[in-house]
Amino acid sequence: MDLDSKQMMIEDDGCPWYAVRLFSLKQKEVADTFVEKGLTYFVPMQYVDYLDRENKRRTKLAPVVHNLIFVKATMGQRAFRLLVSEIPYKMMVLKKIDSSDFYEIPSKQMHEFCVMCNPDLLMNEYLSEEEAKLKKGTRVLVTHGPLKGLTGKLVRQSKKYYLLKEVPGMAVMIKVTRWCCKAEEN
Repeated sequence: MDLDSKQMMIEDDGCPWYAVRLFSLKQKEVADTFVEKGLTYFVPMQYVDYLDRENKRRTKLAPVVHNLIFVKATMGQRAFRLLVSEIPYKMMVLKKIDSSDFYEIPSKQMHEFCVMCNPDLLMNEYLSEEEAKLKKGTRVLVTHGPLKGLTGKLVRQSKKYYLLKEVPGMAVMIKVTRWCCKAEEN
């Protein structure tokens, strides 16, 4: 599946995001529908290797997960709920615990998540929401290097340090050096 590469250019403009879970394998069609409706979406992508018909190794950009799309919340929850109900594919917007309100991902958090999901960055790993919750770590701010300004949890795995960023539905970890991180003050 080839999703639009323009969707990787996400700005921190103060507008929150919704996480939409799909119950079909029509991620491209749903994303196209959101674009037709004038909405901005984001799907975490990664490079994957595959063998073509001639048994040659090829690389393509593919979604990390096939059942999740993040959509910029440029309309109210009532209008978005109506729009989702009109789309012919089965889906659900992730909600707050014990509430019928949609979970709104803050713009800054989504921007940082998108930066960390850049498929050209090496040494990143994707986790489920449950796996991310099991990781113990200290809240940090990256003060040096290409990830300067990003925040997240500093976690250790396989004798390496990673910056962990969680959003509803998934999480991403990217390798960092411990000395370039400073504990965040509450």
